[in-house]
Amino acid sequence: MSQSEMPLRVLVVDDEQLARTLLRELLSEHPDIEVIAECGNGFEAVKAVTEKKPDLILLDIQMPKLDGFDVLELIGSETPIIFVTAFDQYAIKAFQVHAVDYLLKPFGAERLAEALARARARIGTRETIPSKALVAEARSARAPLERVLIRDRADVHVIPVSKIDYIESQDDYVSLKVGDRRMLKEQTLSELEQVLDPGRFVRIHRRYLLNVARLVRIEQSVTESRVAILHDGTELPISRSGYARLREIL
Repeated sequence: MSQSEMPLRVLVVDDEQLARTLLRELLSEHPDIEVIAECGNGFEAVKAVTEKKPDLILLDIQMPKLDGFDVLELIGSETPIIFVTAFDQYAIKAFQVHAVDYLLKPFGAERLAEALARARARIGTRETIPSKALVAEARSARAPLERVLIRDRADVHVIPVSKIDYIESQDDYVSLKVGDRRMLKEQTLSELEQVLDPGRFVRIHRRYLLNVARLVRIEQSVTESRVAILHDGTELPISRSGYARLREIL
């Protein structure tokens, strides 16, 4: 059996039961589609992607707790996605720019068939979704990030930014210091800096983003550089440019 003849294992994600039922009915008209699971929220979706490895995801955008963009951020480009949305505002431009297909509710059988054909063509060419670019563009018009999402296999950790003491660069990862815990996220420090509130998080050094609410004082070190003293006694280096940034908001 050729790849084009093999059934597509599809995951349906929507927080509304009626929407999932209608979508399943439309998909049942396609003999090459196998719906392997339905998810009512983003947490279930990340878990299902990890455990079931679908070929394609039909993903709602407007969902509580974790929306469609949160799910995309967590799963990355590992699975092709057809976005499903009732809104054609901020998101549509991002879809068009990055060639990610979407279904605008309400849609009919013909439009769904078109999207499925595009998805199968993408799967056939093994083309990946530019997930980081898509998430960044879709969120560019939003307010600064209020929480950081970290995926640990099938589990998702939601970290309010107010709980973060500082963030340290570790190559293609960042280490978040949250109380007595350290948590790794696959993202660069520069990428995270762009979506955090610059009035709350300051790049004090090429390796560190500091939550200024944790800063107790700044001391001069023996090498004439400066160090940030945090509420728990942690000391972080401050570069000249980082000190200038701190002075602007303190």
